[in-house]
Amino acid sequence: MPRRDPRNSTQYWEDRHLAGLSLLNADFTTHEYPLHTHGALVVAMTEQGGSIVRSRGVIEEATPATLFVFNPGEPHAGRMGWSERWKYRSMYLTRTALDRVAHELGVEEIPYFTRNIFTDRDLIRAFLGMHLVIEDGRDVFAEREVLVSTFGRLFGRHGSGARIEAAPRDRARFERVRDRMRAEHAQELRLEDLAAEARLTTFQLIGLFKRTTGMTPHAYLTQVRLNLACRHLRHGRPPAEVAGDVGFYDQSALIKHFKRCYGITPVQFARAAAA
Repeated sequence: MPRRDPRNSTQYWEDRHLAGLSLLNADFTTHEYPLHTHGALVVAMTEQGGSIVRSRGVIEEATPATLFVFNPGEPHAGRMGWSERWKYRSMYLTRTALDRVAHELGVEEIPYFTRNIFTDRDLIRAFLGMHLVIEDGRDVFAEREVLVSTFGRLFGRHGSGARIEAAPRDRARFERVRDRMRAEHAQELRLEDLAAEARLTTFQLIGLFKRTTGMTPHAYLTQVRLNLACRHLRHGRPPAEVAGDVGFYDQSALIKHFKRCYGITPVQFARAAAA
């Protein structure tokens, strides 16, 4: 359960799907962090306002245009400074979580970051999106995909000494995973299991799907489930029943993905098909 600070709005929780990954969602109006360290890799994204951060003897500003990364054990401090509000999200990966991420990226060790601040806008958006997906906690496949792909981009772009291999150009591997998705669409598929079947790292499997279909594995699996949902809805089956049968968490998940892809709800689709 989240633990709340009585003076400021904060939520802190452990990800139940990856041991060693913790997340913080904070909304401060007054706060100051003294110089401290974490036994974890820290990644922090500001959503609103900002703060003054001190690390390595340098003072820098945390704003929505910056991504802060601190190596495990690296001292840093923060205070509100000029801002009347500091709303931010951060995540903490202990050695256990880092080893798991390294394995799924296919690297032997996690890179060291020689800087703490990065103005990489699409990476900031990716980390914010990842935080929200993990916070939602209802789609393990999506969580793992966005976590591996986002950290892969961070390590590849800004880490020191990390060389992440791209996926081989192998159509047969893609077809093997695609066929399993179609056959087991209603089951709780795991991204790492699909990668192992194709003899790829998780990161390589994501790259293979993007190159082959223009979609991520999660987006492709979602489309497989939506296509089957359309077939069931045409035959008059109720959306609540269809959602579970095709592999969605619940009816609200079916509605969300259906409307995003088709612009209408499952009920509207069913009525049109009946007419």
